[in-house]
Formats: sequence, structure tokens, C-alpha cells
Amino acid sequence: MSTPTERNRLDEEESPYLRQHADNPVNWQPWDERALESAREQDKPIFLSIGYSACHWCHVMEEESFADEEVADLLNEEFIPIKVDREERPDVDSIYMTVCQLVSGGGGWPLSAWLTPEGKPFYVGTYFPKRSKRGQPGFLDLLEGLADSWETDREEIESRADEWTAAARDQLEETPDSIGAAEPPSSDVLERAADAALRSADRQNGGFGSGGPKFPQPARLRVLARAYDRTGRDEYREVLEGSLTAMIEGGLYDHVGGGFHRYCVDADWTVPHFEKMLYDNAEIPRALLAGYRLTGDERYAGYVRETLEFVSRELTHDEGGFFSTLDAQSEDPETGEREEGAFFVWTPAEVREVLGDETDADLFCARYDITESGNFEGQSQPNLAASISELADRFDLEEREVEERLESARQKLFEAREERPRPNRDEKVLAGWNGLMISTCAEAALALGEDRYAEMATDALEFVRDRLWDADEGRLSRRYKDGDVAVQGNLEDYAFLARGALGCYEATGEVDHLAFALELARGIEAEFYDAERETLYFTPESGESLVTRPQELTDQSTPAAAGVAVETLLALEGFADEDDEFEGIAASVLGTHAGRLESNALQHVTLCLAADRLESGALEITVAANELPDEWREAFGSQYLPDRQFALRPPTEAGLEEWLDELELADAPPIWAGREARDGEPTLYVCRNRTCSPPTHDADEALDWLEASETSGELGDDADDVPF
Repeated sequence: MSTPTERNRLDEEESPYLRQHADNPVNWQPWDERALESAREQDKPIFLSIGYSACHWCHVMEEESFADEEVADLLNEEFIPIKVDREERPDVDSIYMTVCQLVSGGGGWPLSAWLTPEGKPFYVGTYFPKRSKRGQPGFLDLLEGLADSWETDREEIESRADEWTAAARDQLEETPDSIGAAEPPSSDVLERAADAALRSADRQNGGFGSGGPKFPQPARLRVLARAYDRTGRDEYREVLEGSLTAMIEGGLYDHVGGGFHRYCVDADWTVPHFEKMLYDNAEIPRALLAGYRLTGDERYAGYVRETLEFVSRELTHDEGGFFSTLDAQSEDPETGEREEGAFFVWTPAEVREVLGDETDADLFCARYDITESGNFEGQSQPNLAASISELADRFDLEEREVEERLESARQKLFEAREERPRPNRDEKVLAGWNGLMISTCAEAALALGEDRYAEMATDALEFVRDRLWDADEGRLSRRYKDGDVAVQGNLEDYAFLARGALGCYEATGEVDHLAFALELARGIEAEFYDAERETLYFTPESGESLVTRPQELTDQSTPAAAGVAVETLLALEGFADEDDEFEGIAASVLGTHAGRLESNALQHVTLCLAADRLESGALEITVAANELPDEWREAFGSQYLPDRQFALRPPTEAGLEEWLDELELADAPPIWAGREARDGEPTLYVCRNRTCSPPTHDADEALDWLEASETSGELGDDADDVPF
């Protein structure tokens, strides 16, 4: 009987990234017990390659090495080669990427790691060319050298593997020694994080860091928005607006088809890395919504609408869930060559050919900096280069005519672009990433007053819940693809999806979404909270045992899972049963990691935002009505209220009893208790720090109370103010 490692097993996998390697001569194995057991039985080291379907250098390394027979023969003979999709297994990726960063000071994908049969790393790197060049070791040379060392220097290799694994455990798993005594961070943690963001800001080009590449960093933008709202300090707003403007005007944004690319390779946001990730197109619009609510700048709202239109058109399953990525590369159907950015870039000649009209072509090229020399390999990635008023003066046209001509040109170019070879789409539906997008759609519905975004959110939530949530077991899976469900959910999945479910309840008032958020929150407590260490781990208690159990405390390409979990637990505290310990868990986690937040706030922005919410308390907006009146949704949804909690409840106590039965709650939670409708009309209660406005039927009256209380720091002496 053949062993599993005698053939490439990736044709059995649903991950598009893994299936891209199913035809390689390398006998790739998925990360599973069969492969790991084979390594132990054969006493061979593991070669672990981690990447994702939209990764440019992953494709390059495949073409140079993994499709090469010479490389494959050596890998198959001396190693157990394992492929991992980092989007499916962020836990595995986190461990070995941490080792790479600790050892080399950097990281990236593809991640290449050599492990003992027990999974302990002893050599790490990223992309390697097949042959050595420019001081970079060649992949073939590495394979030969490491295979030889495994036979001749085994003791040294295992000693190094133990050392590196211990370092990873210290970095990812350990908590401070002062557990049980620590307090949550000091009250200045918000400004501490915002000031750190200011110090790292690029005042000339927008964003953060003085050079390229430039990443969006939406969590930093959110902390600047909240700090500006809290303090009124203009510097916070200036950096926020400068960064948002740079991202929407530069090449990070797809000006023809909508949506954001992953990052820009330069300092001034001109040329992107062209893949489009679901999480970026969720989190950047969240930052834009904060900017819109703070400033009233309609441009920000417009780019949110365009981005959600892109997501609806190109990243949405027919039945509602959201797909993961669009590739950076397109494949030429004649040559079979894959070319980065080919779908997105233009030359002046191509623009003229599509538009026909010379003035329209000149207008479009002037507006979007489409030039003969180009900005990307002789072609141009569109960037906003001239304002409407400048173009009106230059072409002697009315501004309205300029806008109409440009929109007509954009639509024609979009239609022409649709005929080009399209980038591949990774059609995995990931619970956590869907949670991010669901949150943004729900928030957009409130901020922009458009029900279609609430429908996008609830359709996706129901899709994920139907396919990935096991209600009997109370367990969430991470990935759905073409009917196949795989991978036990991690903290990111539970936390991001719980926040999304809560957002759907706020946007629609449907209690079923709230019930699901509470179920997920209880899953966070049961599977990820360690009461002894007072922290949240990234992997579930009942999950696979890896060489270390990581935490995710820092913001990376997605918000820190622990930070979103803490924020969401705090938001759900008002709906909690007496047996739930949501706020206590949140406070304990923040206390455990207070030192991290105070010493390095910039790397822990989402946790800092959670700490600020704990310190400030939620702004509860309870509506006793059968549905949220449109004018109330507009009045509160358009305001910048970052710690706001909408809480629709039935107008009568009898109706509330039915909801309590559905939620399996014995008593009304504090956010609903005693807040029924008055005079037979929808009634509004606005509450902060356990003190409420008088019950009212007028949103403006409630907003006036809120403004007065926050301006004066006092809550007035109206006899109808209700303390709880």
C-alpha cells in the first residue's frame, strides 16, 4: 500500500491556493495528521510552504521551483513537503511567521520553513530563487545543505529547533507574571495610541511611514478619529483626512471599477500591489465612514458606496456570502503568461481607442494621470491628478459637463476592461473575513440610510450561519467552499462574526441576529478565554495541538482578534444573562496586557480602542418600538458616535417577554429593562454611564440632551433622568 506522501494530495483540497499546486511534481501534502504522522514515521524533516492565492511571489516561486522536476525530486526524497493556505490556517501561519520575524527581522509570503517531525522550526525564510543570485541563497542549495545537515548535524538542528520554539512560545503564548493584580490601562491610553500614530504619520504623502510600501492601517485611522472627537485636537483630524484622501485619490483605489487594492509599493500611493482582499474592502470603508461622520465630506461616503458596489458585484456568492480575494495577476490566453496588474492599467492609446472622442480621452487621461511614459512598466495605474475645476478651466467646459463626461468615459472603460482576461477569484468563504464585511455593510446602512447594505449584511450573515455554525455543538467552522466545510474556527472567526451579527441587529432590529451574537460570545468565553492566565488565545481549547498556542494581540492586515473580541464582549454586556461574564473577561484581558498597551500602543490599537470603551462606557440608544423609525436612524446613524449601541426592543412588556424567551433570558437585560414605549408611541432612551435622558419621542431632543451632558460633563437635574 502506498503512503500518502508518495503523491501530491492537493487535488483533494478545496482551497484555491492549494489546488493551484495540485499539478506540481512536488508531492505536496495538506497540513493534516496523515502528513504529520508520515514525517514522524519516516523521521524526515518537514518543508512547510505557506502562502495564499493572490500572492505574487508565491506564484513566482511555484514557477521557478515547485514546477521544476529537479527541485521536486529532492523535496520528495529528503523532506515531507506540506502546503498551507494562510487564509485557512492563520494559526499555523502565525507561529512560523513569528519565528521568521524573530530570526530574520522580517517576513512575508511565501513563507518557507523547515521543521522537525514534531513541527519545531530549524530554518526559515520567505521567497528563494531556484539558484543563488545577488547574495540570496538558492532553493536547491538550501535543500541539499539542510538534507545533509539533518543526517550529519542532527543534534545541533534539534537544539536550534527547541530554542526557536521556546522563543515563539515566549512571544505568542506567555502572559505577564502579575496576573490577577493588574488593572486595565490608564485612561490616557486612547491619546497615547493616537499620539504614536501622529509620530509615525507621513505628513507629506499621507498614511504612515516615510517610505514605501504604504499599507492602509485602518485601525490607526479609527483611533485618530476617536481621539479627535474626544479632544478636538486639529492634528488628529489633519492626519486622518490626509491619509483618507491619499488612499482614495491614489492608486490604492481602483478608479475604474471600485474597491481597494492591498497596498502601494511606493511612498506616494501611486502604484499598488494589485490583489484585492475582502478584509481591506471591509476595514477601509469603516475608516471612511468615521471620516464621513466626523467631517461631513461626501467624497468619503461616495467611495464607501462604490466599494460596496464592487464587493456586491465581484466578491459576493449568489446566495449571500463574501468571497476572499481577487488575484493581482491575469493570464494571457494566448501565451499562458501571468502578468501582474494587466487587468487594471491603461495607455493613452487604449483610452482613445475605447472612448473615440478626443476630448473625452484627453479629459480622462488628464484626470487620472494616464501618460505615455506611464507609472507601471510603461502603462498607467489611474490616480487622481487634476480636480474638476482645474479640468473645467483647462478644457473651457462647465464643471457639470466635465463630471458627466468623466463618468461616461469611466463606464465605457469599465465595460471594455470587462473583456480583458480577469484575475482569478479565490471563492473561499471565511467566517472571520465575512464578519468584517458584514459589520461594514451594517454600519453603512445606518450611516448612509440605505437598506440595501443591511440586506447585504444579513444575507451574508445567514449564509455563514447556515453553513459554518453547528448550533447543536455551539461550534463555528472557518471555511466554506463549494459545499465543503473545513477548519475549526479561531478567535478571529468568533469575534469578527459576533461583531457582524450585533451590527445586523442594530441595523435591522431583528432579535435573531442578537441571539447569534450572544451565542458566539459565549463560544469565545468557552473556547478561547483562559481564566487562569486571564487572556484570550487565538486557537480554541478543543482544537489541534500545535507547538505553541498563540494569542493575537497586535493589529496586522486585519484587526487584532483579541481587541475585537474585547470590544464585542463589552458591547454585548448590556444584553448579557446573569451567568455571562462578558465585561469581567474584557476587563481581565485588558488588565493582563495593560503593560503592552501603555508601552507600545501603536501595535495594539484595537485593544486600545477596547480599553477606551471600557473606560468611557457605552452610549446606549434604546428604542421601544416595533421598528426603528427612519428619522431616528438618520439622526443617530449619521452622527459620529463610536461607542454607540442601538438597542431596539418591543414597545410593550408582553412583546419583550417573547424576545426574552427567544434569547433564553430569565429577566430583561439592563439595556431594555423598564424602557417600554410611552403614550403608545415609539419612545427613545439615550443612556450613558447608567444615567438616561428623559424618555422622548423626539430624536433632536435626545441629541440635545446628549450634547449638553457631554459638553458640561454633567447629566442635568431633570426629575425624569433615570439612574440605573
